Amino acid sequence: MRIVISEFMDEAAVGSLARRFDVRHDATLVDRRDDLLAALADADAIIVRNRTQVDATLLAAAPRLRVVGRLGVGLDNIDVPACAARGIEVIPATGANALAVAEYVVCTVMMLVRGAYLLSGAVAAGRWPRASLGEGREVAGKVLGVVGFGSIGRLAAKLAQGLGMKVLATDPALDAGAPVWRETGVAYRGLDDLLAEADAVSLHVPLSRETRHLISAGRLARMKRGAVLVNTARGGVVDERALADALRAGQLGGAALDVFETEPLAAGTALAGVPNLILTPHIAGVTRESNARVSAMIAEKVAARLERLGS
Repeated sequence: MRIVISEFMDEAAVGSLARRFDVRHDATLVDRRDDLLAALADADAIIVRNRTQVDATLLAAAPRLRVVGRLGVGLDNIDVPACAARGIEVIPATGANALAVAEYVVCTVMMLVRGAYLLSGAVAAGRWPRASLGEGREVAGKVLGVVGFGSIGRLAAKLAQGLGMKVLATDPALDAGAPVWRETGVAYRGLDDLLAEADAVSLHVPLSRETRHLISAGRLARMKRGAVLVNTARGGVVDERALADALRAGQLGGAALDVFETEPLAAGTALAGVPNLILTPHIAGVTRESNARVSAMIAEKVAARLERLGS
């Protein structure tokens, strides 16, 4: 059986697959669409991250495909209904990168609230902005609002509580009486109330028709003046132009985006030159440790599925 891996994967996990299957691992295939489609002509499985589009064209080019392994949890780059119609199993790495994302969230909230880390160049150039940077705040006693209370949101909440933060959360799948609020010590709020109360907001929802631009100009205006926003979910959840306007106007104290409506960002983006904004290239869930966990999980699950099919 043949496996094509179109984006980067931990070499130890690739090696474990290569000992049992015919494996082609080429992390540049994601950027060479024609070569990728050609490579799939006799593939039984494909393993991807978030950039490879598993769409109708790809599926048509892969008549033997039976398994799609996703090195991550978001499935918006995969046509899941089309896979289901073909009997193709889609396997995400659920939970394997949760700690990496949660640590990114809490670290970034602390950086934004403290506000002491964006002027390194000025200090190196001989300026001494001690007075302005001395206006930073501590996170202890502040309120973190978590939008989407799945495994990553719950872990971020636990880490924040360890720093003395109060945590509020909202999730459309959970009502105010759900046992999880009592079990975690997190207070339930509706989205608009959460935005009004939180000193920091972290987003953990999938991108769907209901969540596209969930954080709109109107909702940004509901947030506390000086609050901070972190998005490690999906880019389309935040109206990027509205966020840029809110930061320039001083409505927000800062924001961090790890995900974007278009990736990579295009030249001339509305986010260029925006003050108090941290941009990272979709790496919140990617660390050495999480990459090893994610890769090992997907290698094991894809191999098990293929072996069942071959038996």
